[in-house]
Amino acid sequence: MSINFEQFKTLHHGTELFVLPNAWDAKSALFFQEKGFPAVGTSSAAVAACLGYEDGEKMPLEDYLFVIKRILACVKIPLSVDFEMGYGETKAAILSNLLKLSEMGVAGINLEDSIIVNGKRALQNGHAFAETIDFLKNKLKAEGAALFFNIRCDTYLLNLKSKQEESALRLPLYESAGADGIFLPCINEEADIVDALKSTNLPLNVMCTPGLPDFNKLQTLGVKRASMGPFFLNKTYEKAAELLQMVVEKQSFSALL
Repeated sequence: MSINFEQFKTLHHGTELFVLPNAWDAKSALFFQEKGFPAVGTSSAAVAACLGYEDGEKMPLEDYLFVIKRILACVKIPLSVDFEMGYGETKAAILSNLLKLSEMGVAGINLEDSIIVNGKRALQNGHAFAETIDFLKNKLKAEGAALFFNIRCDTYLLNLKSKQEESALRLPLYESAGADGIFLPCINEEADIVDALKSTNLPLNVMCTPGLPDFNKLQTLGVKRASMGPFFLNKTYEKAAELLQMVVEKQSFSALL
């Protein structure tokens, strides 16, 4: 197992909330490293947007791998990759991709339990997805490779009517299958977070979203990891748009200087 993997795993079991920034290129990853963050993750949505693609595995894997390689070449802190649905139609294809990531030096991945069919996202069968996790983890281990599996459960992202109950069913399945962490994007109510924590012993990851409690409250509740998703990139471009508007209005570059 790589040092990066062990370092990254340890960050999920400390006494303080692990705040994970999400980069979209080497420059942004370097920026986060320089600001003292102990690790960095990619946001697939942010990377795709910067390359001119929609999220949801619309960008070619080769393009994504190039960005990942450049980040790894520039930073010394562990890198986790938002790997969406695995960029493969079969378990074997996904495994091949994950082995590439491990060989490159990636410390962890996000892998989501929903799929997109005809442009619409829906949950996979929970038991079938758990079998996929088990297959991937065991095959990686057999190859002497290790990746931190942060399994994304999309019950809250899809805003299911039965999201609390469905999460309570799925989280133990993923834990038993070998997940290292659980990611529930779009969960933001304290009561829901507490319920989710009762369903698993794994470190829980939440994401920047409107209504999310502050870091102190998240830590008090028992959340172990909080990530930015594409929101940092989105805000960066909002500020860029404001600057550009000032250039146009003032007919001067003064706003940039």
